[in-house]
Amino acid sequence: MRAEYEDPEAGRGSGGREAVPERTFAALPAVRGGAFAQTWWGRAWLKALEDTALDGQQVKQGRRHARAGAVGAVSVRPGRITAMVQDRDHTRHRADVLLQQLGPREWDRLLDVMADRAGHIAALLDRDMPPVLAEDASAVGIELLPGIGDLESECSCEEWDHCAHSAALCYQLARLLDEDPFLLLLVRGRGERELLDELQARSAARATDASGERPSAAVGTPAAQAYATREALPPLPALPPPVEAWDDPAPLGGGTPPEPGVEVAALELLRADAAARARQLLAGALADRPGQAPPALTRVQDAVRLAATDPGPAVTARLAAGSGRDARTMTLAVRAWRLGGVEALDVLEEDRVPDPADLVRARAQLAAAWPQDVDRPELRMSRGRWTVRGADAQLRHGRDGRWWPYRKEPGRWAPVGPATEDPATALATAISGSDAASAPDSRTGTGPDGI
Repeated sequence: MRAEYEDPEAGRGSGGREAVPERTFAALPAVRGGAFAQTWWGRAWLKALEDTALDGQQVKQGRRHARAGAVGAVSVRPGRITAMVQDRDHTRHRADVLLQQLGPREWDRLLDVMADRAGHIAALLDRDMPPVLAEDASAVGIELLPGIGDLESECSCEEWDHCAHSAALCYQLARLLDEDPFLLLLVRGRGERELLDELQARSAARATDASGERPSAAVGTPAAQAYATREALPPLPALPPPVEAWDDPAPLGGGTPPEPGVEVAALELLRADAAARARQLLAGALADRPGQAPPALTRVQDAVRLAATDPGPAVTARLAAGSGRDARTMTLAVRAWRLGGVEALDVLEEDRVPDPADLVRARAQLAAAWPQDVDRPELRMSRGRWTVRGADAQLRHGRDGRWWPYRKEPGRWAPVGPATEDPATALATAISGSDAASAPDSRTGTGPDGI
């Protein structure tokens, strides 16, 4: 549970009228690795930020701020989220993220939708937001979650677009939303207590209209009786057998030329990819011991994953453009993906300073691999990366504690091998420029090129 503070005056409006409360959460600690949002609604919140912000570097910097614990106490109230965010130079900025509140008529429609299904209320009380709730709301013209352009920002740094501070606040709020989806409804204009009171009143009114009299507390079905009804239900059908293979689908087109802007090859790639992923998920669900579902990817990560399947120059160029890359950076990202997926892509694109304990351990391993100081490569640390002096070789550290070999190519640093827990092995690979099979032996101190 997150520490939450309540304003003693919150909930009191002028003239004794109840007001929507403001909820304030203590600053969250720094966090290492992993996604900021685990729930589908938390990820949707971050997608709205990433799709809205014009400067991707500011968004990345905001993610680093949030990960480092630089976001102070977060205040959530209708239409606005506020926090103080501290830069690396300890300068503090007030950041606000604004989201339009729902109007009275919109709330009336939404409350009707929620009152129609008791499961919606039960899920929210269990701190869950079922996708069907968002779908039912959308069917009556209400978008609960923000979309492109819905999240606006204000910051004392005076950036006109989302800056690193407002982005950091969005990432921090995603962690809070994971634990309590009522916060999203609070930003939209209704606090939890007010919302539940209104739903209870509507449910009672509907029961009265249906029966002609006000229901008593005794109305309902005993739990034992409700559970007993399951014995009268027919058994579930047997599970279908797993699909070992499937026929290639017919090519798209059918003799009709596509509409302007429609790339048939791209659609065929997406269709084949969806079929392969569905088969993988189905096989896992039917297995005796289902495996863990693959992690959710961002739009940019998924574009790199698809490009790594060699879909052809035209589709690859389209994937690069859609993810904000050019041909050169997409080629580099694909190389990283093939070496290690999401982890390798993060190492390529983010600066990460290793923990002091990791650095001490790595220095000891390097000293064991090259016991003679005169032969040991000289390394310099910059932005969390170790670069060999006088050579186009570099070590980078991943979130899982492994080391990645990099080499300098014309105008860029590129990964040249998979990650390893031994920095000496990774360094030998980086120096040789290929996945070295004969890495330095910590017992003999020998390796490629006599190192």
